[in-house]
Amino acid sequence: MRKTINKILWSCSLLTILFLTSMGCGRQAVLYDSSGQREEFRETEDKKAEALEETKAEEFPSRICVYVCGEVAVPGVYELEASARIGEAVEAAGGMTEEAAESWLNLAEHMTDGQKIEVPSKEQAEKLEEQDTEQERSLVNLNTATAEQLTTLSGIGESKAKDILNYREQHGGFQGIEELMQIPGIKERVFEKIKDQITI
Repeated sequence: MRKTINKILWSCSLLTILFLTSMGCGRQAVLYDSSGQREEFRETEDKKAEALEETKAEEFPSRICVYVCGEVAVPGVYELEASARIGEAVEAAGGMTEEAAESWLNLAEHMTDGQKIEVPSKEQAEKLEEQDTEQERSLVNLNTATAEQLTTLSGIGESKAKDILNYREQHGGFQGIEELMQIPGIKERVFEKIKDQITI
């Protein structure tokens, strides 16, 4: 009887060992080598990084080309650092001539690729100033114009002119020309027609 029980116990133990061993082997059989996938992932990331660098280089070039002309010693196209200013472009072109209107350009202004920089003569600068003055005089000032002057604007009749005057009185004047669209009946479509004819 005891021998029979020992045989049964031994058989159960043997079966248990065999079962556990087979389970372990089963797990080992599904080991996965991901080295190939990791390599593919690295290549994809490298390509993304290269594309990003190319995009940055296009959007933010390290050097730019500008055309400098007018009253400079040597007019022409010059390649400069992207951070260069107009003064450096003028210097690259040999500096201004004696006839140049030295204060016309803002020499501290940054430039963009392909920009044209023209240094006017003193005579040209005077004419340009006169044109600017005449243009300003022809503009209708929203803060000083009469109802009659306002009606000279496209799409502004007597009724809207009165509305503009009332708004001006109530708000102490206009702070910007876009404020005109706050008046009922004067929306973006009307504003677009007259924005180049008005000032404050």
